[in-house]
Amino acid sequence: MHLDVLDLRNFYYRTQLGRVAQKAIRDQVVTLWPPAKGETVAGFGFAVPLLRPYLADARRVIGLMPGPQGVMPWPAGMDNVSVLCEETQWPIETGMVDRLIVLHGLETSDSPAALLDECWRVLGPGGRALFIVPNRSGLWSRSDRTPFGFGRPYSMSQLDAQLRGHSFAAERQISALFVPPSSRRFWLRTAAAWERFGHRVSSVLAGGVLMLEVSKHVHAPQRPGLAAAVRKPLRVLEALPKPTAEPA
Repeated sequence: MHLDVLDLRNFYYRTQLGRVAQKAIRDQVVTLWPPAKGETVAGFGFAVPLLRPYLADARRVIGLMPGPQGVMPWPAGMDNVSVLCEETQWPIETGMVDRLIVLHGLETSDSPAALLDECWRVLGPGGRALFIVPNRSGLWSRSDRTPFGFGRPYSMSQLDAQLRGHSFAAERQISALFVPPSSRRFWLRTAAAWERFGHRVSSVLAGGVLMLEVSKHVHAPQRPGLAAAVRKPLRVLEALPKPTAEPA
């Protein structure tokens, strides 16, 4: 079940709770991935709120939005980087992406396996992806007042197993959104404090979203036939006389 791009835009840019969520998640993304010059950074789903820190230094920024969700121009007042695409066929050459962020993409996908294959395809060797999904143990996945209440929530072990099954190597895992999904003034005012506290006791307090960073490692293909042939001695040389020492 895909969310509508207008609902996502309205939540993240026009509600105070959405802006709190945007900041909490983006702060963690930037902590994991400080902006670096010359990289190609892409986002899939509705990841554009998290891409802004990379606009200044990245070689290219791409905001991929699946057809069933719809697309909106972004960023406002600048050259558009948003692209409407098929969920499992992106208009990006193989191996061209250095950093990939998936937000509101995996848990709502109709074909998660094919989507992960496409993520693998566009990442370059050593490239990294960050998957952000609702935490099945958190409060945000239980409220349909936010986008995190839709789709399939995950536990960290479920997310890790699914990504490992597509040859991704897990690197780092964190949580975010420790503040309850409430628009009451008290929770909004204390959101930053809740985030700081939550990161200190994340083993006890469940965050609203899980964030798993993975990398793409491409191993050199093995050619057992050639290796076996090389290990065999070159018997054509056996018939030659062995060299003898010349007299002094």
